Amino acid sequence: MSDHDAPPAQVPVECPACGAETPHEVLKAGGHATVQCTECAHTHKVEVPEPTTVDVDVVVSQDGESYTTTLDGEPEETVAVGDEFVVETPQAIQQVRVTSIELSGDRRVEESDLDHAATVWTRVVDNVAVNITVHPKDGRRDETRSLKVYVPGDFEFVVGETKSFGDDEIEIEGVQVRDEAGDRYRHEKFDHEGDMVYAKDVKRVYARDTKTAAWSAW
Repeated sequence: MSDHDAPPAQVPVECPACGAETPHEVLKAGGHATVQCTECAHTHKVEVPEPTTVDVDVVVSQDGESYTTTLDGEPEETVAVGDEFVVETPQAIQQVRVTSIELSGDRRVEESDLDHAATVWTRVVDNVAVNITVHPKDGRRDETRSLKVYVPGDFEFVVGETKSFGDDEIEIEGVQVRDEAGDRYRHEKFDHEGDMVYAKDVKRVYARDTKTAAWSAW
């Protein structure tokens, strides 16, 4: 989102010296800004209205917990499902992705300007929890189990690669993509060797246990 503390680089006003209505460089911001004409270089004062901003409630979700903060911006700025931005919360400064936008009356939309958005729902994507379904190596001794790992959002899950997480060693067999990340990928699920999905885009990983010894009756 925009940094509203920074003055505009230029404003279109009429120059009292040359009479041209042309962009002026802002030399000193404020209610009565000091500007310089880009046509004749004349410097003068002009009233520049401060930009109007709005605050929108943001719900931040991370690993089953939720907390709230706010997002400020110009009323006409748009926010859409899949957008990412940085928020500051009591917990930390975090990168989040929009998962849903709520208007007044509990109506959900894919995109809205900030002036009409009541609540923006997000989830943290700089560090994420990824659910992994692990199939047994031999298919007989062990049953399918679930594993949750915590990795950076840009961690790569590549089909066919072997990964170690603590005492677990698994081979990636497939990756299911989250709904809001669908536009970034060709398919919703990948299972061909070399296919890659970033952790922040993963809905679930399917893998094979590579450390379980094969069962033997002897």
